[in-house]
Amino acid sequence: MATAFVNGRVLTHQGFRDDLAVVVEGDRIADLMPHGDAQIGATKTLDLRGAYLLPGFVDCQVNGGGGALFNNAPNIEALRTIGKAHRKFGTTAWLPTLISDDADRMRQAIAAVREAIAQGVPGVLGIHLEGPYLAPARKGTHDESKFRTPDADEIAMATSLDNGRTLITLAPERVPADSIRALVARGAIVAAGHTAGTYEQIRAGLDAGVTGFTHLYNAMSPLQGREPGAVGAALEDRDSWCGIIADGVHAHPASLRVALAAKLPGKVFLVTDAMPPVGADDPSYELYGETITVRDGVVRNAAGVLAGSALDMATAVRNGVRLLGLPLDEAARMASTYPAEFLGLGDRYGRIAAGYRADLVAMDSAMNVVATWIGGSTE
Repeated sequence: MATAFVNGRVLTHQGFRDDLAVVVEGDRIADLMPHGDAQIGATKTLDLRGAYLLPGFVDCQVNGGGGALFNNAPNIEALRTIGKAHRKFGTTAWLPTLISDDADRMRQAIAAVREAIAQGVPGVLGIHLEGPYLAPARKGTHDESKFRTPDADEIAMATSLDNGRTLITLAPERVPADSIRALVARGAIVAAGHTAGTYEQIRAGLDAGVTGFTHLYNAMSPLQGREPGAVGAALEDRDSWCGIIADGVHAHPASLRVALAAKLPGKVFLVTDAMPPVGADDPSYELYGETITVRDGVVRNAAGVLAGSALDMATAVRNGVRLLGLPLDEAARMASTYPAEFLGLGDRYGRIAAGYRADLVAMDSAMNVVATWIGGSTE
């Protein structure tokens, strides 16, 4: 039976509308109708009580949540736990992210994601392999001993997910252009990250098929007057997308506002880079055998290096409004429409429109999540 979501402020491509009902049938949005449409009277209704109704959030970088870390437990149970934790914060579609690890662990992670998608684990779209093809000089908390250059067999393994999206973050200066082209030819979306590359090396990567930048500003060569670096290449390039961690720690809000001013509209999107404490009571977790504890909302290892984040997507959206000065509709699109387009899923995810997945999030006037639907279901 169809359900009409009524009495909400609905985010459409035209902006917020308070005169529309969103009709959901099964896992799809069937139609958007004026409140007075006669068909609504014959339909089950759900009163949103004035809440904002937004497209469900799409997170391209989720390392963990609910106390689970994908690297430590590359299995379907961990994926269920992580997804459930982030769902409370409006994330309805996401990429489990495996940071640099051995080939066997990568195979396990890909197999777990394949099975999760086959079983319909809510929200799992594919996998993000953040490494291990990275630059030691910009390793962050990644284990340098795992770094390597992919050969033909590893390229085939890394792109072997056959029922979902594969995003691979690499350092373009560490991977031959022909290998980048091979990854893209096998269906991978390739982003530059954890890179010490020069502007010229990053441009070569873009020419070979790189289409995104992972957590812009972090773990990449900076923009300077005589050396634009990775940041300069990212901000100059018209076609590429940039993920940003809007927690006020990974990058100064002014730097993020510069990125928004430099890039074309729709090319900057929000990610969390979330770790296990998101949605969990325990602020500590194990990474590469080291215990890491969140302090004052910041995740750092013993050496003081940022180790992912304790950010959830609802907070990222609020920070978009409060720290970056964005209107809520644009902050919401940065959490839904734009990452969906980056992943090549913009025709199915990230919008409230007829034919789209009924992935929805309701937020109150304080921008707190009050309800989340994945495929039309709250379960």
